[in-house]
Amino acid sequence: MQKRSGEDSRPEGHESNAEQQRKRAIARALKNVTQELKYTDVVDLITYVRTDHHANIADLVKSSSELFFKQDTLRYGLQADVDLDWDSHPTVSLDLEFYHRGVSAFFTLILRAKDNAINVAYVEVENSSGDADDDTKRLIDAMEDARTRSRG
Repeated sequence: MQKRSGEDSRPEGHESNAEQQRKRAIARALKNVTQELKYTDVVDLITYVRTDHHANIADLVKSSSELFFKQDTLRYGLQADVDLDWDSHPTVSLDLEFYHRGVSAFFTLILRAKDNAINVAYVEVENSSGDADDDTKRLIDAMEDARTRSRG
């Protein structure tokens, strides 16, 4: 089992090569899902987060991912947050979970007006060799295999 924590003691910007590759791979795989989620009215999404309407958020994630990922490979992780103040655009963070081909990834999708981000909290690979690069390749392969044929 290979474990990577997104909240370690390293200063920001000092991630390992494997951690950077994982972030990029997940961001690439979720590009279309992210675009679909951003079709949701931001006020509605913020309301769901602030009022703990997790079922509504889960439905949004499911409907946004069903065109791009096989069923039940990408799910809402029942945790969300909003950063909202008078001086900036809102930021909505959604914890997501990916499961496929013996690979589990837990990460936060951060939705912002101009750009988005991914924070990887944890990746687990069944029968891991212990090699971070090999586990990263297995994550990338699992994400690619979980994608549906119509990629939009």
